[in-house]
Formats: sequence, C-alpha cells, structure tokens
Amino acid sequence: MHLEEAYAIHKLPKYSLKAKRKLEFFEKVYNEDIAFSVIRRGDKDITHSLENIIYNGLIFMRYELFLYDNNGKKIDFLAIKGGKEYLIAYSVAKDKAYEREIGAFTSLDNSRAKVLITNDEIDFSTSTVKHIKLKDFLLIDEL
Repeated sequence: MHLEEAYAIHKLPKYSLKAKRKLEFFEKVYNEDIAFSVIRRGDKDITHSLENIIYNGLIFMRYELFLYDNNGKKIDFLAIKGGKEYLIAYSVAKDKAYEREIGAFTSLDNSRAKVLITNDEIDFSTSTVKHIKLKDFLLIDEL
C-alpha cells in the first residue's frame, strides 16, 4: 500500500470475460520505474522488463489497462481508450514464446484489435494481428 502511495508500484486488475468487469481480488503488480525490476530481481530479466516497459508505455499513452486471460491462454493486457479496445501480447525473441502469444489470439473474434509487441526486427503481422516492434512502440502516441 505504501509503495502504491509513493508511486513506486501499481496494481493492475484482471478483466473478467464472464462478468464483463474488472476483478478487484486478482491483481498483478507493475513497477512504475523499470529500474525497480533490476533492483528487486538482482539480474537482467528481459521478459519482466519488457512487460514493465510496455505497461508504462500504455499508461503514458493514457490507456485504461486490465490483465486479460483467454481461458488459460494469457494475453497480457486489455487496453481501452476512446471506445476502442486492444488485446496486447508481448514476446521476446524465442520461437516458443512467439507461438504461445500468437496462439492466445487464435480463438478470439475480431471485435477487439489484436497487437503483438516484440523486440524482433521481423514483421510478424497477420491479417488479424498487428505486430509492433518495441523500438517503434516507444515512439508512438496511439496504438
């Protein structure tokens, strides 16, 4: 609680598909400053750092964020702004991670835009998934 009041961390609620609302009892903690990840973990965990960078970028762009779970297939964020909804997944440059993230999108309809953010140079966009390179994500104002 004190860390939240000091703006060191932020708790992100999970979005419930069934209830169509956020769940107050399930939250994930994000660092407001990426340096806290290195201090806390004592190593360079690229996956955790990338998730925090994307979280902070979306907050900076003024998206309302929720955790999102597609029946056990984890999609990292549901981002909402201006009546538009985006399902966002991120992946590090590992084949299995990429397959897992794209696989989480496959059973979903196209009522929400699907975005994959990676630190890869290859464009992984499909007809239903927009791929954004991390370096480009850090420079944009809107998804």
